[in-house]
Amino acid sequence: MGDTQRPAKKTAKSRPKPASTNEPAFVQLLTPEGQRVKHPDYDLSLTDDEYRGLYRDLVITRELDAQGTALQRQGQLGLWPSLLGQEAAQVGSGRALKPQDTVFPAYRELGVQWARGVDLISSFALFRGTDLGGRDVAADRFNMYAIVIASQTLHAAGYAMGIAMDGAVGNEDGEAVVVYHGDGATSEGDFNEALIWAGVFNSPLVLFCQNNQYAISETNARQFRLPPYRRAEGFGVPGVLVDGNDVLATYAVTKWALDRARRGEGPSLVEAYTYRMQPHTTSDDATRYRDAAELDFWRAKDPIVRYRKWLDAEGLADEAYFAAIDTEAGELVRELRARVMALTDPEVAEMFDNVYAEMPPGIAAQRAEALEFQASLDDAANDDATEGSEVR
Repeated sequence: MGDTQRPAKKTAKSRPKPASTNEPAFVQLLTPEGQRVKHPDYDLSLTDDEYRGLYRDLVITRELDAQGTALQRQGQLGLWPSLLGQEAAQVGSGRALKPQDTVFPAYRELGVQWARGVDLISSFALFRGTDLGGRDVAADRFNMYAIVIASQTLHAAGYAMGIAMDGAVGNEDGEAVVVYHGDGATSEGDFNEALIWAGVFNSPLVLFCQNNQYAISETNARQFRLPPYRRAEGFGVPGVLVDGNDVLATYAVTKWALDRARRGEGPSLVEAYTYRMQPHTTSDDATRYRDAAELDFWRAKDPIVRYRKWLDAEGLADEAYFAAIDTEAGELVRELRARVMALTDPEVAEMFDNVYAEMPPGIAAQRAEALEFQASLDDAANDDATEGSEVR
């Protein structure tokens, strides 16, 4: 999710070096060729249905995300930040969560939202401009998207400190907090401050970094000398590098991190080494800073292709199953599209009603003024309509 909100200004002559095509030494349970491998510290054993379910998650997430891009291109959304290529990082980590855990997303976590069982319409409504952020985040423990880079890391650190003080950690049934961010967020002061507080207070926080190689146009080489998972050690926090295109590995490593957080063993940082196949958002032109050869290199590591190969080789799924998932994904896309098109503009009062538990007098006065102004516009429109009908 490489995330810096500064516009890309690179020209062909000043392009940064492309993202590295040398694989680092990361935790991997499934190779790009679809071969299952062992790891001495991290393993995963699921039921056949659970293994098949991960494939369903990956495919549906990709198709729904593609619809987001299509809707924006058709003028139905103002913006869309695609997660194409990052499905394994999001689905694997999302499925490792327990119901009592709390998520602080950035703005690209559609796959986590799906795995969490949160209605996806909230994300599409946000980028359509019809959602003012009034969703009850306490009910599903999935907070609002954070557009300000790395701001959610501090929110998550504070929340994690709070639940620890409440005594909600200390055993297998304890609570944990996970915050999602990109490699670009690690260049922000908020991220570093969050690590300081989480480390010092031994908070039950998992920082999940989706390192997709770019903070818009800035490569890793222009962001840090050491990768994020190694930088965590400087804050007294363990860091783990995982193959972010391997859904089994991201599940296993995130589960380890969440389990230790629930037991009260403190924070950790998981760096999922992945790649953003689409532009940063639909307003970005990625051809200005990366080339076709780099994209081809990463297409060979596609998280869905490798997982399908493994399922097929293990006899866990057949062509009929794969076809059924494609059909289901298509149906969900059509349903989602219809719901997006049916979204209506919010009421003016909504921007005031969901900010404070107890509305301060100043905000209440602004609310009343806004409603009065809206009423005057409605009255003027009605008068114009009446005059028009009399003329006819």
